[in-house]
Amino acid sequence: MTKFRSRFGTFLLGAALLAAPVLAAQPTLKPFTADYVARYMGMEGNATMSLAPSGNGQWKYTLSIRSSLAALSQSTLFDEHEGQWRPLSGTDNASVLIKKTSKRASYDWGRGIATWSGDVKPDRAGPVKLQSGDLDAMLVNLAIARDAPAGKPLHYRMVDDGRAKDMTYTVSGKEQVTVAGKTHQATKVSRTDGNKQTILWVVEGLPVPARILQRKDGSDEIDLTLKAMR
Repeated sequence: MTKFRSRFGTFLLGAALLAAPVLAAQPTLKPFTADYVARYMGMEGNATMSLAPSGNGQWKYTLSIRSSLAALSQSTLFDEHEGQWRPLSGTDNASVLIKKTSKRASYDWGRGIATWSGDVKPDRAGPVKLQSGDLDAMLVNLAIARDAPAGKPLHYRMVDDGRAKDMTYTVSGKEQVTVAGKTHQATKVSRTDGNKQTILWVVEGLPVPARILQRKDGSDEIDLTLKAMR
């Protein structure tokens, strides 16, 4: 569970390769709350994603997951700068039985570096040099939900968990999904990284994926299924 943020980033939870993604003319951000059914390592619980304004042109994007044995809360504070989403800070708090961890990320665009503190290994504390267009794990999730229905390239550079990583997702077809009793056509996108596979179902008009599935060694590991938007 303590590695959930980096796992979520591969959904969310892989490039920008040599160039940052062009985010001009992106849809205007609007607040939302999305309720999910969460399945993680055989446990079932509830998950919520939300986006809310935080003042000064900034937004807070939050994920929380709770089951009988574990609780997770992640959040990213970000703004829009020159047509691109830009992470400013992030928190990651997890509690599994009696074990608790807490991490914090800081994206200093003035100095051009990202650093991490709290329960992090020395080699994951940074600094990592930032590039224009960099996203954190949470923002990759929002970017895929925005870009896939529009037919845009799904190439991103994720700076999270003490490292920078180029990520490319591919469209693998269309499927029907049900959200709040209504059927929608979803674009199915996926990414494979060694023995791990991440699959997302995104629906035009929904700001978050309708489903996020991560598989490891061919077995389902993390599965979030959207049940309602508020």
